[in-house]
Amino acid sequence: MKRAFLGEFEEIVLLTVAGLGEQAYGVTITQTIEVKAGRAVGFSSVHTTLQRLAEKGYLTSHMGGATAERGGRRKRFFSLTALGQQVILEVRRVREQLWNAIPPQTWHLSGG
Repeated sequence: MKRAFLGEFEEIVLLTVAGLGEQAYGVTITQTIEVKAGRAVGFSSVHTTLQRLAEKGYLTSHMGGATAERGGRRKRFFSLTALGQQVILEVRRVREQLWNAIPPQTWHLSGG
């Protein structure tokens, strides 16, 4: 597999979709990122990123049934594709290698 490069926000969105499982749609993804990552994000930013990740083949989506709570509108649910799973695991592997390469004495900085 050719090495995939994800931006930080793309990575966060992929991880959030994976964590939400069958409940991954625009609003829950946005709310989860805000709570877990502690950062305010706009729904439009999340939506744009979801579209971009789907175009790259990392996500797939399907329409759920209409609900009364949404005035009869349907939700678009997202899930990782096999390629999306490979990409996020590769990102994790690279990050772990980088963390493991930091010498232990780095964390024992002398105070001034």
